[in-house]
Formats: sequence, structure tokens, C-alpha cells
Amino acid sequence: MERPYVIVSAAMSLDGYLDDVSPKRLMLSNAADFDRVDGVRAGVDAIAVGAGTVRADDPRLLVRSAERRAAREAAGRPASPLRVVFSPSGDLDPAARVFDGEGGPVVVYTSDRGREACPLGPAAAEVVSLGEGPADPRQALDDLARRGVDRLLVEGGGTVHTLFLSEDLVDEVHLAVAPFLLGSAGGPKFVHAAAFPQSPRRPLRLAETRAIGEVALLVYRRE
Repeated sequence: MERPYVIVSAAMSLDGYLDDVSPKRLMLSNAADFDRVDGVRAGVDAIAVGAGTVRADDPRLLVRSAERRAAREAAGRPASPLRVVFSPSGDLDPAARVFDGEGGPVVVYTSDRGREACPLGPAAAEVVSLGEGPADPRQALDDLARRGVDRLLVEGGGTVHTLFLSEDLVDEVHLAVAPFLLGSAGGPKFVHAAAFPQSPRRPLRLAETRAIGEVALLVYRRE
């Protein structure tokens, strides 16, 4: 069984930050790019984020466009993709919007200890342990493949981006780059320090560049 095709998607500042340190979320993209991302969401089978993104942004991870939801349903698919949360500790707020029960199923990948600690009930999410240690993305991809997931969109944050990229499990990267730097005001970054196989000896291939207003879209694919 082949693993799902993995797309990592992020909006970041020129110096690689996903947000600043203020309590209010910083908008790094624009309405046209948000619509582009919605189109990408509509074309995948699952959307994944880390627990930090759930806590910081409280996303619902749904396809927003009514037309795109209808097109998915007309094709025999759910209106929005399966939603996936990585949380090794299981420390998740049942009041988070992704667990409200209205957007379809949610799978939480955690550890043995995290599954015991997780406060989510079966109506909120299916909690799946990947074992005793840190989250193994390969195990998660195997499980998603068994669930019929062919394309997975990873939307953050930096810990999950780093996890998938460092394990060489990413087929495509979409970066929307804002026209400013955050410097000392920067908060979480696109990736953390790690040993990455996407190196000068084995770079990703630049497949697309596009201006979306003042935002630059860069699409890279693995060779």
C-alpha cells in the first residue's frame, strides 16, 4: 500500500516566521491566497495540523467554499476532508472548534501516554496511539492510507512541518511569502533545526512561482 501524497502548506514572512508574538493572529496572506488554499483543501482527502496550531489558531480545517463542498459531495466524497491532529501529549481542549462534531470526523495521533491523558470523547475524535515514543509520521501515513487517504495536506505548525520534512515524507511544498520581515517580533518558524534530506545535494524542484497581490507563491516538488 502506497503512502499518501503529502503537501506541506504555509504562509510565512520573508524571514521564515509563521506568526508574531502578539496575542492576535498575524495575517501573512490575503483573501486571494486564502481562496487558493481552500481550493487545495478541496482537492485532498485529509488535512493535518499539530496541537500547537489548534491551541494558537483554533482552526476548523474545513473547505470554506459552498461550491467546492458541493462538488466534493457530487463526486461521492464528504464535504470536507478528514481532519487530523498530531498531539503526542494528548493535551487538547475539547472546546476547540475542530472537535465540535459539525465538520466530519477527526483523528488524533498521539502516544500511549497521550491516549490515556486525552480528554476527548468518541464524539469529538478518534484517538489513535502510535506507540510509546515520539510521533512516527510513517505509522500515521500507513493508518491514513488504510482509511483511503491518497492526498494529505499538512498545514502546520513548525513542529509538524519539521517532522514530515526531516523524515523525507513531503512530495510538495506550498509557501506563500509575505513582503515583510518580523525579526525580533517573530514567533513560531516554518521549520525547526533538524537534519533535512532536502539539502544542497538534493534540492527540491521549483515547480511554480506566482504573484498573488503582494504575496509570492512558491511551489516546490521533490525530484
